[in-house]
Amino acid sequence: MIIGILICAIGLLPLFLALSIGKVYNETKLSTGMIIYMILITIWQLDIGVLYFRDVLSEDTILFLFKLFRFGPTFGLPIVLYVAYRIIKDQPSVVKKANWLTNVSYAFFTKKALIGFTIWSAIVYAINWTDLGIKGLTVTQERYTDVYYFPDYGPLFWVYFLHMAIVVFFLIVVPVLSKRIRNSYYKNFLMGFSFNALLLVIPGILNFFPLTGVLTSSIGVILFSVANMHIFVKLNVELKIHSYELMEKQKKLDYTGHLTGSLIHEVRNTNSIIKGFSSIMDKDNSLDEGDKRKLNMIGTASDHLEQLTDNYSAYMKSSALIYKTDDLAKIIQESIEFTAGMLQENKVELEFINIYSPLNVYLNKANLKQVFINLIKNSVEAIPEDRTEKKITISTEIDDRNIIIHFIDTGMGIHPENWLSVFDPFISLGNKEQGMGLGLAFVKKMMIEHLGDISIVDSSPNGTHFKLEIPQEGMLNGGK
Repeated sequence: MIIGILICAIGLLPLFLALSIGKVYNETKLSTGMIIYMILITIWQLDIGVLYFRDVLSEDTILFLFKLFRFGPTFGLPIVLYVAYRIIKDQPSVVKKANWLTNVSYAFFTKKALIGFTIWSAIVYAINWTDLGIKGLTVTQERYTDVYYFPDYGPLFWVYFLHMAIVVFFLIVVPVLSKRIRNSYYKNFLMGFSFNALLLVIPGILNFFPLTGVLTSSIGVILFSVANMHIFVKLNVELKIHSYELMEKQKKLDYTGHLTGSLIHEVRNTNSIIKGFSSIMDKDNSLDEGDKRKLNMIGTASDHLEQLTDNYSAYMKSSALIYKTDDLAKIIQESIEFTAGMLQENKVELEFINIYSPLNVYLNKANLKQVFINLIKNSVEAIPEDRTEKKITISTEIDDRNIIIHFIDTGMGIHPENWLSVFDPFISLGNKEQGMGLGLAFVKKMMIEHLGDISIVDSSPNGTHFKLEIPQEGMLNGGK
């Protein structure tokens, strides 16, 4: 009985950790999966612990509780898949140039597969309640423990053993797939989670054999709980630090916007004074023709300044944008389809190269789609009609923090001294016959509002290479 109490006490460790995770990290679907898995481990240990209560509970009661608590280890499979599925589904990973084994492995980490394995787990659990799964209990004594009950398995015992073998198989496959995830935070977490879960499951399988006793899984529980709590807290701390850096960047942008708005306001006030005195002087009959021409020039300049401040004000103002998680690759593809007519009319070839799926970003779809429409339009206009190769290439890349989009055209290029000013509002490229110069300025503004950026990597008479960077969408931001 003392051994049983000890096992149940060890089993409560994952439960306490689950409650801690729920209080501190309750905002993500990944947290939900972790909490449920921890609770199932606690139920698993209660399932083992009751086998040692032979002195205080009847055999029928222990058998009933053992079958009931079998729920814990049985449904651990779909929860393991759920945790891996949440990360693999939401994080960009390389999907092309993969071998057949990788492609087959990915097929197991889908929503349909998750539903299928949940149904399979339910069938295994149902078999557990029949004599085909567990016929009864037998009294056993191991060298280092008390006398305890050991399950007398039925003819379909192999089904449950197969079920646990599938769990081990998936835990081995997950690290292989995690290598294709580009976000190092989630890659390291997924690999650590799989390794820690193996430390839990493999000792647990030894519980099937009477000679090893049923304490082996308790050792795995201690190792898993401590190690898994460590990697989970580490992941969330790293993401919180990254989120804090993005928020600090947003605060600076907000401050700059308020400062610009105040400056525009003061310019308007000063211009109102200029216009007021100009109007008074215009009524003065003592002015000669030369003075009136000068006064007229001042009035024209004042009107232009008023129009300019109005344009800047309209440019700076934007209504509250709605952001949500979406696939950036699909948005780029929609932008290409939207500009297909323009590309065809100007005989410009456009190639989109993407080897990642998904490219989830926390974004405003309409504005980000307009970013790529503007870039395509500007590039088409920058390509001379007599150019032999008229082509635009869009490709994607991912580092630890950002999704990077390379946008390369074969246009006339931009002089190095204009690489920064070309993104300023009302600065139109010299090769355009008309336009207010807001295309690239809008692109720059939208990228900054998405906490990203756009810059020119290289430009020559043979073409221009733009680089766009957007922070990867994390589960702590848009993954709810």
